Amino acid sequence: MGKRSGSSDVLVIGGGAIGLSIAWRARARGMSVTVLERGVLGGGTSRVAAGMLAPVAEAEFGDAGRRALDLGLRSAALWPEFAAELEQVSGVELDLLRTGTLVLARDQDEARELERQIAFRDALGLPTRRLRASETRDREPALAPAMRLAYEAPDDHSVDPRRMLEALCAACEAVDVELREHSPAARIEFDAEGRATGAALAEGGESLLADRVVIATGAWSPQLQGGVPVRPVRGQLLRLRDPAGPGMLGRVVRFEGGYLVPRADGRYVLGATVEERGFDLEPDAGGVYELLREAHEIVPGVRELKIEELCVGLRPGMPDNAPAIGFGERPGLIWAAGHHRNGILLAPITARLVASLLVESPADADAELLRACDPRRFAPGAPSSAEGAAAGTATVLA
Repeated sequence: MGKRSGSSDVLVIGGGAIGLSIAWRARARGMSVTVLERGVLGGGTSRVAAGMLAPVAEAEFGDAGRRALDLGLRSAALWPEFAAELEQVSGVELDLLRTGTLVLARDQDEARELERQIAFRDALGLPTRRLRASETRDREPALAPAMRLAYEAPDDHSVDPRRMLEALCAACEAVDVELREHSPAARIEFDAEGRATGAALAEGGESLLADRVVIATGAWSPQLQGGVPVRPVRGQLLRLRDPAGPGMLGRVVRFEGGYLVPRADGRYVLGATVEERGFDLEPDAGGVYELLREAHEIVPGVRELKIEELCVGLRPGMPDNAPAIGFGERPGLIWAAGHHRNGILLAPITARLVASLLVESPADADAELLRACDPRRFAPGAPSSAEGAAAGTATVLA
């Protein structure tokens, strides 16, 4: 047996937006916290993310879509206070742009589908505005004249994930969270009764003890512990810069096949492909070509932008597109994975839910969300997440 290190109340495995947010909030509850990151803190999928805070634009049909929408709306409501507190503690400005989102249709077929999407959001009472092509170009003059229809989601905003990650690292350091980079966990460790007691590192034979262990390693989570069907969904993005500075676009623009997200400093994120390619992190010319071709049809000025970076990230996908947040089948082990393309949006609510579990005091509204995100919903013989939420059969605490 390798050497045993001092015990923490909470061991968070994964130093991305989700893991760091959980660590920060758990420390605020008075717990001692250690974070293990296999590479550089904030250097994985969270660093690649576009940073859209867009529960309305992301809304999907069906029961699973409704549960994901509820979670997204709750988290979006937390974001202004979360950002303000994080900026105050860290001294890092997050670049939270509260300018809304435009969802566009270029031709008749896209316009018909967009009308259906608008009606769906209207039926749910979500705030949207249907816009004619002229109204759309009044808002964003850089758009191509060929737009047929659009809707505006005024409450869907964006944030710079890299600023967020920098701020989370600084905030965790400020409150004495132990941050350990280049410390990949080889396995979760359990006692004779099957309770999680910590993790063994892949190198050096060191084992870290903890009262609770949180898995927040995104698409890599099943490599640590089975039972939750998280899979990698590859996305390629381009980071662009306008030599003329900010101003070409003020809002996030979404269209069939992609999106363009402005930053306050004149940079843009163009994304993203959706590819079932396993853990392949090598970019390819075809994906980049399609992104640029689609974007040029929407915003012709894209061709004048400078390419700063080509990014490839692995979204942690789930069969029903809802994350796994809560206790798994092994006591002492908490999941915070499977956030797919909404990890940045869902960081505040995930941190709040996990922190409430760590002190075993979830509020009633949080308990409802936890039932919908129960990691055990995929266990053999378990009811579907919809049935579990409706019947209230899923327990919140292990």
